[in-house]
Amino acid sequence: MIPMNTLVARARRHLAAALALALAGSLASCAALSPGSDSSAAASGAAPTPAPSGALTVSTSFYPIQYLAQAIGGEHVAVTSVTPTNVEPHDFELSPKDVTALSASSLVLYVSGFQPSLDDALAQVSGPAVVDLAGSVDLVHHDGVEEEHEEDATGATDATGATGATGAAHDHDAAAALDPHFWLDPVRMQAAAKAVEAALAQADPAHADDYAANLNTLTTTLTDLNTGYSSGLGHCERTTFVTSHAAFGYLADRYGLTQASISGVDPESEPSPAELAAVKKVVESTGTTTIFTEELVSPETAQAVAAETGAQTRVLSPIESAPESGDYADAMRANLEELRTALSCQ
Repeated sequence: MIPMNTLVARARRHLAAALALALAGSLASCAALSPGSDSSAAASGAAPTPAPSGALTVSTSFYPIQYLAQAIGGEHVAVTSVTPTNVEPHDFELSPKDVTALSASSLVLYVSGFQPSLDDALAQVSGPAVVDLAGSVDLVHHDGVEEEHEEDATGATDATGATGATGAAHDHDAAAALDPHFWLDPVRMQAAAKAVEAALAQADPAHADDYAANLNTLTTTLTDLNTGYSSGLGHCERTTFVTSHAAFGYLADRYGLTQASISGVDPESEPSPAELAAVKKVVESTGTTTIFTEELVSPETAQAVAAETGAQTRVLSPIESAPESGDYADAMRANLEELRTALSCQ
């Protein structure tokens, strides 16, 4: 059974998307900007970045995809994110201006199933080439990534969203949600990078050699991240970490850890009293000393659990928005250090 708050949120998203699509056409004629300005950046709230004349216009769904497109596209692309900086992307609802900007792009890169409003918009937008990266990164099911802690056949819920080291894939039916948070696994991020490079080369074959060279450089960065995580998390006193929401399943799988989450895949979902009790039990039974919060959602629930269990709170970024300083790779390195400290790694 899907909770009523989830159904209401889903209906609201579909209504907002329908209104945006209906209004987008009327806005298109008056949305033209002055020569040299960046309509996609304006739609996302980001500061427009001057682009070379004739640059390929690329709209991305949110920051990790934007990072890939910028790193691989280099000077030949003008890349923007549909989701503004410092906005939680899961339930972000596109405005009519956002839909118009999508239609004006040459290429759209996104991950289906992560942002329902964007899925709805892209189903009706014509014009740009649309590439769904979900099919390139081997998405799987993780505990806690069902429909907002949907109850199982016995009426019990998976209170912790625990994800083990072996993949923790489950035999759910086709309608069950896949975990979209692949970008926190540097190996899957490499697969996504290859798909982005292929999409750019197809859309702009004149610069295919440059895209291939940039992919090689990025692959080195991602390989180094994977090596650092493998060695940095190889010898730890604890292997369970507790997070605000179930964003770190792929990372846990890759490096032999177990994630226990307070919320499911959507950080705005409210855990039940039984779920909170189960999280507290995990904290106490595993000797967890740190409960991780994140930048874009309220830390109150995590802080309450920490206060009741004697743990501290620290930030572990799901990297769903651009970091305040540095880039994706820098944020991943910072996350590694937070995990090493929390898990007492050698």
